[in-house]
Amino acid sequence: MRVIFTDRRKTGRFDLEAIEMAIRAAMHHAGAAGLTELLQFSAPSVDQRAIPCLCGQQARYLELRSKTILTAVGEVRISRPYYLCPHCHDGQFPADTELDIKDTESSPGVRRMEAVLGQEAPFDQGRQRMKLLAGLEVTTKAVERTAEAIGADIAAHQQAQIERAMQLDLPIVVGEPIPVLYVQMDGTGVPVVKKETVGRVGKTAGQPAHTREVKLGCVFTQTTWDQEGFAIRDPASTTYVGAIETAEEFGKRLYLEAWQRGWSRALEKVVMGDGSVWIWNQAELYFPGAMQIVDLYHAREHLWELARKLFPNDEALQKRWMMIHQHWLDHGKIKKLVTSLQSTQTSSEELSEKLRTEAEYFRRNAMRMRYPKFRRLHLFVGTGVMEAGCKTVVGSRFKQSGMFWTVRGVNAILALRCCYFNGRFEDYWDGRRAA
Repeated sequence: MRVIFTDRRKTGRFDLEAIEMAIRAAMHHAGAAGLTELLQFSAPSVDQRAIPCLCGQQARYLELRSKTILTAVGEVRISRPYYLCPHCHDGQFPADTELDIKDTESSPGVRRMEAVLGQEAPFDQGRQRMKLLAGLEVTTKAVERTAEAIGADIAAHQQAQIERAMQLDLPIVVGEPIPVLYVQMDGTGVPVVKKETVGRVGKTAGQPAHTREVKLGCVFTQTTWDQEGFAIRDPASTTYVGAIETAEEFGKRLYLEAWQRGWSRALEKVVMGDGSVWIWNQAELYFPGAMQIVDLYHAREHLWELARKLFPNDEALQKRWMMIHQHWLDHGKIKKLVTSLQSTQTSSEELSEKLRTEAEYFRRNAMRMRYPKFRRLHLFVGTGVMEAGCKTVVGSRFKQSGMFWTVRGVNAILALRCCYFNGRFEDYWDGRRAA
């Protein structure tokens, strides 16, 4: 500080940023000194020099031991009692457990920052932001390990909740009735390391897989609609869950989220997705009785794909064919649509098989494609909320150039990311402090 003010007197310049950073550094230095004083524990009294050990015996006080930890105000040195069990030779630092610094060299405050930054952007960017915004030097690996550890802890808590939900009838959540509650789900691939795709078939015939599917679900509410009758999602009502796991495991996860969001209080319950069989299997298993809707825009894409195959070099014929078939789709005339596909003649066996497959897709989902009825009820007919979630929750974090993940890493960071997006991270952190 003296150097800065001396320079100002000599040059007449006032470098505000330099002064800000110097004052912050000085305050950090003073804060670290004060925190170090607070973290100097005394030796226990004679009657408190033995504590229970996990082996069933008593661990005895041996000495005061020190270690350096990184805190929000910089490095501090803590001195605390060390206990050693003479039977199993396991050592304990009770103060470390109390302060939430057991087996770590970072304080809870630092780890909280690393977790938030680690779920948001590549880990090295997190390291850079820690230095810029908090004035703290951490390694890229520290950000990665902390974010994954906290994400894994969040995922473990969620799994315990899921298991309890499957074993017991969930209590009715008291509250006001919800006019419409939506559940949407989808899958999107994320790039993974080679060991995670061993034995898995890729999308291209004869090629190994390079991705694993993240199943993502969202829950949101709707109270009203606009002047034209189109549904309006309630602001800030969307919450997400996701993981790389089997469809049945994911169904349980999404069921718990929907229940916590008030599924039992919803006057109208809607499940939406594309035509994937696994989605409707989970809908029947965990959301029986809910209205099921196939995303209209996904269904239209099925028709466009057919049009391009039927008339590969003629855009005019493609559009003419689409105009007729999309009209039937949009107006819920699925029987006419299926009949047209089944009666379309072609000399290509491959195209004939494609027509049969698509006809079956529309036939199977006919009850989920009653779009005129859904619109009269002012319901959504598109899964735009889910599509946006796949991009913002998954794509923007897990699909950046050069990224290759482990399944464990994806599930940990995704659990952390969903927790943060859902506005529950502070509740989780408060729970850690109370534990």
